[in-house]
Amino acid sequence: MKKLIILSLFIGLISWSCKDANEDKELRYTQDSEEINTLKAAISDYEKGDWESMKSHYADTAQIFHNSKEGQDIDATINSHKESLTGLSNYGFLDEEEEFEMVLTDDDHTWVNYWGDWQGTISGSNEEIIIPVHLTARFVDGKIVREYGYWDNSAMMMAMQTADTTRTDTIN
Repeated sequence: MKKLIILSLFIGLISWSCKDANEDKELRYTQDSEEINTLKAAISDYEKGDWESMKSHYADTAQIFHNSKEGQDIDATINSHKESLTGLSNYGFLDEEEEFEMVLTDDDHTWVNYWGDWQGTISGSNEEIIIPVHLTARFVDGKIVREYGYWDNSAMMMAMQTADTTRTDTIN
């Protein structure tokens, strides 16, 4: 009986110590966080063309690298977005294809990753383009401080060139 009591206490002690160790661990990966909600809001603002609201999700010193090794600030990024969207009748991301995750790195940096499909319609030709997009954003104090974006824009460029050529041919 004495051995049974000692064994029970030993098992209880091990269970208790394992439980405490797991409770102290910091969350390293999730698909539900305030940072994910912030990136979702920034993407939604982009889709609506609400540039001031989109800007509010970024730190004043944020550096953004979209298909480039050279960073730019949020104002330059917004101007690039506006310019690239001028030849489209509509655009946005396909919600059913979206994936978000947040990771905390070994250096205690918080990053949110996004994968989704962007869809746009070329003005004039009504050609629909779908482009896979990956974004990754580093957060500090709830704001995006660094963002990388990767996508292949060649399908949209070719469709816009075709639409321009078709428009020019019909004018002449």
